[in-house]
Amino acid sequence: MRKNFKLSSHWKEPRVLLRGVIGALLLANIIAAIIAFKPFGGGADDLEREEAALQQQLGGMRKRIEASKQLVDKMQTARKDKDQFLTKYIADERFGASTLLNELNRIATEAGVRQLPVSDNQQEIEGSNAFIMVTVTESCEGNYAALAKFINLIDKSPHFLIIESLDTEAPQQNGALLNVRIKIDTFINRTEGEQ
Repeated sequence: MRKNFKLSSHWKEPRVLLRGVIGALLLANIIAAIIAFKPFGGGADDLEREEAALQQQLGGMRKRIEASKQLVDKMQTARKDKDQFLTKYIADERFGASTLLNELNRIATEAGVRQLPVSDNQQEIEGSNAFIMVTVTESCEGNYAALAKFINLIDKSPHFLIIESLDTEAPQQNGALLNVRIKIDTFINRTEGEQ
């Protein structure tokens, strides 16, 4: 039993204790050097592979940036086209009703038909605060050729007019004149004056 006791007292000697501490510090330095320098697998080949992967990522990012730039250009073109369409075909709220009635009067005069009473109905468009749909119901009287020209001129109007329905009423007794009731839809831009 005494020998065991002497062996454990051997570790209490300063030289042995200092050797143990130095050995532990040396082991810690070796571990730190391995972590810092990565000598296993951190050579030139690994760096080249890492560079190739980074170049590939950079190429992918450049493609995404280019696609985003093209998307922005397309959106700006679409916005410009939308504004041009609205300016050309859709009347603003201040002049919408009078513009529409003037256009229908011009078309009726040019076609040679007689307009009967006209009524219009404005409706909100669900999901849009910028536009109102106006439905005009108009009755006209004229011969077949004049009414055909009237419908053709509505179709070719510089304003955005949609023929929703066309109903013929009973022909008059003389048979030369026909009565037609036509329902036309168009839109009015509420925000035109605000832009």
